[in-house]
Amino acid sequence: MGKRVLLIEDEPNIIEAISFILSRDGWTVHTHEDGQTAMDKMLSLPPDMIILDVMLPGRSGFDILRDLRAHDVTKAIPVMMLTARGQEKDRELALRLGANHFMTKPFSNAEVRDQVRNLIEA
Repeated sequence: MGKRVLLIEDEPNIIEAISFILSRDGWTVHTHEDGQTAMDKMLSLPPDMIILDVMLPGRSGFDILRDLRAHDVTKAIPVMMLTARGQEKDRELALRLGANHFMTKPFSNAEVRDQVRNLIEA
C-alpha cells in the first residue's frame, strides 16, 4: 500500500494498538500527541489520512478538524475521529465539521483496518 497515516492520539495503549494494526496492513504510521501543535505536524508532512482523537491535551479534536477543513493543504485529507465519548451530539458535530468517519473506543482491530481502507479508497 505505501500510504501514510497520521494518528493524533494521547493514550499510549491506543497509539500502540492502532500503529500495530495499520503497519501490519502496510501503512506508515506517524503519531502526534499534542493538540496544540497538531496542525503544524499535519502541514509539515501532509499524510494520506488522519486519525484524530476528540479529547487531546492543548486543543480539542473538533477545533483541529475545523482548522483542517479550512486549510487548502489539508481540506481534502480523509479524517476518522476517535472518541471514548460516543454521544450522538459528538458524532453529529464531527460529521458537520467534515469528519469522514466517527469511531468510538473501544474498537476492534478489524474495524479500524477496514475503515482506514474504505476511507483511503473512497
